[in-house]
Parts: sequence; structure tokens; C-alpha cells
Amino acid sequence: MPITILVLKVFGGHFDIDQKNARLSEIAALESDGTFWEDSEKAAKIQKEKSLLCNVVDSFNELKEHIEELDILVEYGKEGDEDSAKEAVSILKNLADLIEEQEQKAFLSDEMDGNNAIVSINAGAGGTESCDWASMLQRMLVRWAEKKRFKVKLFDEQAGDTAGIKSTTFLVEGNFAYGLLKSETGIHRLVRISPFDSNARRHTSFASIFVSPEVDDEIEIEVPDSEIKIDVYRSGGAGGQSVNTTDSAVRITHLPSGIVVTCQNERSQHQNKAMAMKILKSRLYEKAMEEKREKQKEVEASKKEIGWGSQIRSYVLHPYKMVKDHRTSEEMGSAEKVLDGDIDSFIKSYLQWAKENHL
Repeated sequence: MPITILVLKVFGGHFDIDQKNARLSEIAALESDGTFWEDSEKAAKIQKEKSLLCNVVDSFNELKEHIEELDILVEYGKEGDEDSAKEAVSILKNLADLIEEQEQKAFLSDEMDGNNAIVSINAGAGGTESCDWASMLQRMLVRWAEKKRFKVKLFDEQAGDTAGIKSTTFLVEGNFAYGLLKSETGIHRLVRISPFDSNARRHTSFASIFVSPEVDDEIEIEVPDSEIKIDVYRSGGAGGQSVNTTDSAVRITHLPSGIVVTCQNERSQHQNKAMAMKILKSRLYEKAMEEKREKQKEVEASKKEIGWGSQIRSYVLHPYKMVKDHRTSEEMGSAEKVLDGDIDSFIKSYLQWAKENHL
């Protein structure tokens, strides 16, 4: 069976390409109606849906185009054309990354998977060691986002007393950002020779990552004033001129759940409050979704103390180098590559594992 037909059967089935093309045709008809843009909120929602549909369909068409070219080159190669055979090998190697990316998207079917992601990172017990580890995890996720050409917007960051960060919250903007990054929620463990230990001893550090989908105004989440406590304080920590020096930073505590969110990087107290409320609603939405899911190890891990026995992934830099995900058993020997943002294999294995376990 030609490679192209295999792709149409496997990937086309996963992506429901015919259904998505039909919906795009419906949207095109709606856009041609002169009254379409009069309802700006509804138009914005449909445009967001269109962007997600186009992202999947365009990626599928690109994959199909490359594989059709590969089919032709393989045929020429069979007839003795060495140049075509060499070019086919080259295209086949380049297709590997593209196919892996499309395989990931095939598993993203939850309602909020296509949304932007709000990421919070908190250092565990351990002082400077854990604060430095938290900053390493922040860099890892930011580097991953940059490679995906996603945008990153910092909401809040609390610097460590000596190095690193105590906590940070930032937005990752891009199609399927939440669906991909939800694999990172949980406790992350680092084993290394500490650069802060004059005796060069091995240390174990922990930090937590929590990822929630950015919710839009159409998802109604009621937060009564009686259930929240709002504090205004002076922005501080690293950030230079981009951080306000007035009393404009906002901290909101949701009393029933104990969730605390902060924002200090907007231009005014009003904007910081609005963004903090958006973060809170996103966290509450994710919390509600967790309560509906079947109990699962990685969710329970995200609620445990940031310490031994609760980690979802271990990063070992000494006495050997390896990163291992304890949910999926996915491993990578090049820890440096992972810490530089190469986490796609862990994301893919998590998505496959979650689907197999109906999570």
C-alpha cells in the first residue's frame, strides 16, 4: 500500500479531516454573511475555532504533500535513480519530526486542549537548591515554547533569597499549548552535585509545576466577592524597568480552596487585578475538571507535599545523566537536551499513556 494512502487512513482518521473541512466551509459561509461581524464576541469565538481547525488541517495537508513527494522519489529510486533515492532518505528523516508533532495533536481532543496555558512553578523545601531548580524548570518550559514559536507572557515572579525563584506564573500562548503542557503538572525531582555546596555533595531538589487552561469569558465561573481576599502590595524582585514600583501588584486568595494567585507585571492595579482574576478562574476550572476525572496518580501527586515519593519525573545529573518519567517510564539519556526544552518525547508518551488509561 502506498505511503500516502497509509497516512490518509491513519492520520486522517485520527484528525477527522473531512469533518474539520466541512466545519471550515460552514465558517466561510458565516463570514460571508454581512451580519457576521456585528456580534463581536460570537465572531471572536468562531475565529478562534477557525484558527484551531486550520492549524490541524494545514499541518495534515503539509504532511500529505511531503509524503506524496516521498512516494514519487521512492518509485524513481526503485528504477535506479540514485539521486532520487538519496533525496527520499533525506525527506524521510525530516518527516520524522513532523509526523511526531501530528501524532501528538491526534491525542488532543479534550474541550480545553486547544487553549493557551497558564503555568505556575513553585520551589519545594530546600532553600536555594529548590529555588535554583524552579528557575531551571522555568527556562526548560520557556525554551520549549520558543521552539514551538509560542509566545510567553510573565504574570508574576518571586525571586529566591540567594538564587533562582521561589515561584512564577506565566502564560504560554499558542494553539494546543494547554493540551501539550498539561503533561508537566506535578512534582519534578532533580539530583545533582550542588553548585552552591562548597563540599561538592550530591543534593536532591524538588519543585512543582501546575498547568491550567486559559479560560475565556464564555465559560462562566462564578466567584462571589465573599469567597476571595484581595491584597495590594508593592511589586518587587527581578524584572528591572518592566516591573512597577508602585503599590499595584495584586494577590487574590480564594478562601474555600486556598488557591492563591498573584500578578504584578501589568501597567496598573486594575489590569493586575483583572489578570489575577483570570488566572484564578482558570485554576478553578482546572480544579473542577480534576474532580470529575477518575482518581489518577499524576493528579494526586500534584496535591502532595513537594518532596519524596510524589514526583512525576526525575532529572539525574549525577552520578549518571538521565531523565525518567515515572508515569510512562519514558527515558532520555541527554539530560542537558531535556533541560534545554527538548521535552516532546515526554509529552507524546504522556498523551498516549493518558489515552490508554482513559484519563
